[in-house]
Amino acid sequence: MRELFGPHFGQIEHFAQMLIDEGELRGLIGPRELPRLWGRHLVNSAAIVPFLPSRGTVADVGSGAGFPGIVAAAMRPDLEFHLIEPMERRINWLELVVAELGLDNVQLRHMRAEELHKRESFDVVTARAVAAMDKLARFTAPLIVRGGQLVALKGQSVEDELEKAKYVLKKLHLVDVSVNEVEVPDAPATIVVTAKKA
Repeated sequence: MRELFGPHFGQIEHFAQMLIDEGELRGLIGPRELPRLWGRHLVNSAAIVPFLPSRGTVADVGSGAGFPGIVAAAMRPDLEFHLIEPMERRINWLELVVAELGLDNVQLRHMRAEELHKRESFDVVTARAVAAMDKLARFTAPLIVRGGQLVALKGQSVEDELEKAKYVLKKLHLVDVSVNEVEVPDAPATIVVTAKKA
């Protein structure tokens, strides 16, 4: 576990403790999720990091409790992260986390992703547990620069989702769709879907 997070393990551990102390109380994670916090949420979030660019901007759509945005921002302090979250109580939580962990590469955006369409774009857009692939593509594709990519954490039904979304993906110029199984410590393999914006 320590090896996966490397020099950023301390920050991730601090984030985990904050979630243990306040996550359930604030309605961010259910009580059954606490014992699975590392494997199901933190390690799972870290699986997107190898797919991030060497430089540029990353938008995390529907950041919620901070997965994968906070984890990725801690692990990649060289990238600029924009955490997009419409719910005020979640934004308040993310503000606290960003301050506690000293993440000076994070900007919080209290809005829905669609509010940024035609206003801003990013090199990479990430998402986890936001929507099925067809809906997710509609939220995210307009936010991705040409040549940039979508990096989405997905579950076991990914192939069905991609089949249903194939026309939407094509229409939105999301190409070179790839399903990647990432081996992570002490947890099942994590599925990361990548798609390039043509």
